[in-house]
Amino acid sequence: MSSTALTRSDETNRGSRLWSFVALVTAILFSIGFASQLPAVMRGEPLVLSQTWVPSLGVDLAFRLDGLSLLFALLISIIGVLVILYASAYLKRHPDLGRLQILLLAFMLSMLGLVTADHVILLFIFWELTTIMSFLLVGFDHEKESARRSALQALLVTGAGGLVLLVGLIVLAEVAGSYRLSGILESDVAFTEHTLYLPVLVLVLVGAFTKSAQFPFHFWLPNAMAAPTPVSAYLHSATMVKAGLYLLARLQPTLGDGDAWFYALSIAGAITAVWSSMMALRQTDMKLMLAWTTVMALGTITMFLSSNQQIAVLAAMTFLIIHAFYKCALFLVIGNIDHGAGTRDIDKVGGLAPVMPMTALIATAAGLSMAGIPPFLGFIAKELQYEGALTISSAPYLIAVAAVAANAMMVAVALLIVLRVFWGKRKSVADHVHEASIAMWIGPLLLAAGGFIAGVYPSWIGKSLIEPTVTSILQEPATVKLSLWHGINLPLILSGVTITLGIALFWWTDSVRRSLDTLVSALPLTGDRGYDACMIGASTIASAVTSRLQTGVLGHYLTTVFLVIVVGGGAALFGGGLTMDWSQLSPVPILAWVIAFVMAAATAVIVVSTSRLLAICALGLVGIGVALIFLMFGAIDVAITQLMVETLFVVLIAIVLLRLPGFAGNAHPGRFGSLRDAAIAVGAGIVVALVTMGVALTPIDLEITNFFEKASFAEAYGRNIVNVILVDFRAIDTLGEIAVVATAALAIVALLKVRPPKGAPGGAE
Repeated sequence: MSSTALTRSDETNRGSRLWSFVALVTAILFSIGFASQLPAVMRGEPLVLSQTWVPSLGVDLAFRLDGLSLLFALLISIIGVLVILYASAYLKRHPDLGRLQILLLAFMLSMLGLVTADHVILLFIFWELTTIMSFLLVGFDHEKESARRSALQALLVTGAGGLVLLVGLIVLAEVAGSYRLSGILESDVAFTEHTLYLPVLVLVLVGAFTKSAQFPFHFWLPNAMAAPTPVSAYLHSATMVKAGLYLLARLQPTLGDGDAWFYALSIAGAITAVWSSMMALRQTDMKLMLAWTTVMALGTITMFLSSNQQIAVLAAMTFLIIHAFYKCALFLVIGNIDHGAGTRDIDKVGGLAPVMPMTALIATAAGLSMAGIPPFLGFIAKELQYEGALTISSAPYLIAVAAVAANAMMVAVALLIVLRVFWGKRKSVADHVHEASIAMWIGPLLLAAGGFIAGVYPSWIGKSLIEPTVTSILQEPATVKLSLWHGINLPLILSGVTITLGIALFWWTDSVRRSLDTLVSALPLTGDRGYDACMIGASTIASAVTSRLQTGVLGHYLTTVFLVIVVGGGAALFGGGLTMDWSQLSPVPILAWVIAFVMAAATAVIVVSTSRLLAICALGLVGIGVALIFLMFGAIDVAITQLMVETLFVVLIAIVLLRLPGFAGNAHPGRFGSLRDAAIAVGAGIVVALVTMGVALTPIDLEITNFFEKASFAEAYGRNIVNVILVDFRAIDTLGEIAVVATAALAIVALLKVRPPKGAPGGAE
């Protein structure tokens, strides 16, 4: 390797280490900052920060930290620290490690903004920022087609859901009379009895379901595992996929009292949980297996958020915490296996415990927590699920059966990862595997240990984290007491049934997998196939429309433009309430009639002429006539501008057109085509003339005029109202126009520099 290449490599490594350090320190500081607010939140004293941002629109930088937002903020920031630390070792020699670390940090900050935002517009902004960040993270390995497809799929599904959510949030805020989330929760409006309740509910649920991968939008999340392992661990455990759950929990007091909320969440959650559990058992890629179990967890939490009973909400939040612990740990464990063995195929690895003892210990602890085995917090969460399912009076058996089925399959998945991979039959790949570095197992070790400690001593996490969270969700005081033992009862019996079914599924994994493959193959449609069909349909429609409209013939484009003028102008003329009091028209001066006659004659010459030079001269005469009309009616500046532009236009047209070959006929040959063009042109002229006269004869509402007259100097310090409108009140619009003109100018410059290839007509010899 050359010295230059070594220097570049060293510079890249130094830059990556610097960005990793910045990201890690920032994440640690946020973790400490949020942890310091825990005592105040436990006392019921939320932290509120507000700063005026866009006062004209009533949008403030308003943030609120209560029990619910603090729980999410702690999970996001603390797990963010561990993932960033892991990534620094996992991708130590990757040239784009620095980019990944900054994206992870930006992702973390976007999620923190989302869960603490107290203004619905601010929440939406952070919501879409998480979508953009996830797109960049999932497509990190952008040279791979699978990464690009998965990133685009995540962007389209969640981005479309975000736009739907925006409409729902705005309508909800208008109904509540407040754009603050705290104001919406405190509103006295009976939302479930409002006529807009169902539309708002549908819009909000579409946004939440797409983000948290609920049926029928569940398919995008497993595909997102195309991202590097640290990204998958963060995405699936603590960040983007939990955003939808946060929104559902936050809005439950407002929207959760109706039957529509209960049945939508319970049915969608149950289908998502059971189906994704089946898909997890079907996989051989361990990372994809874990991805499907994430969808299962999201479905389970959604299912329990359908009820506003305290035990159901308690079950949802407890499972949310332990899922973040064991899921991140297991993803990082799979990353260690992939890093050492070079494969994630569960059928190709086995007996890794002797060569990876620390990773095996972590996987065992996290797997037992996932399976819900005592004394881990996963066992308590599972017991709470069954107790909550039996308490929900509307559909206890639906939720209980779905929970048992999904949890049983999770037991099987946990046993597959723990027993088959680490304690099963030794495979040849184990001869080449070694234990990961400390930076790659310290994070998952802390998470797995957290699940164990929280299970052995559940009272602290129950009082400090879960109780304030449940209080924030229900908007009423809640008392939480967690313990490992509640005596012999029905939830304990269901736990035993779950473990027994899970062991049976593990024992017959191969047969179950074959049956599931047959089932999926027989399905006429799946979510992923439906997405592909939609994309193909959109592409086909776009191609058909484009081939119809973008023909490459200028005559076709002009025909379309003038037809739109005729139809649109005619609709405005007859349906816009324009008056036609002809008596108000002023007499037209003789000179104006003369100029108009000359312009009409010149137009006729343009139409019938076969000489380009004559047509160009006639065209210039029309432009000069327009300038004279402006001059007659006192618009001297506009007349001068028109004259200068017209002169330049005629010169440029002459330079271009006179270099082209002779006329080859018009775009619509034949007598019918000529008559049609003439009819469209005459119709457009008549419509534009009538609309212009109608507008001139209709009394003008001077409200906007008066506003600009008063505000131009007072607010923009300018006396030229037109200039003030362009550069101040319409600044963004003007900037866009400048950007378009600049882009067109750059394109023209690029085209002018193009030279024909050597040997081509006009090219160099």
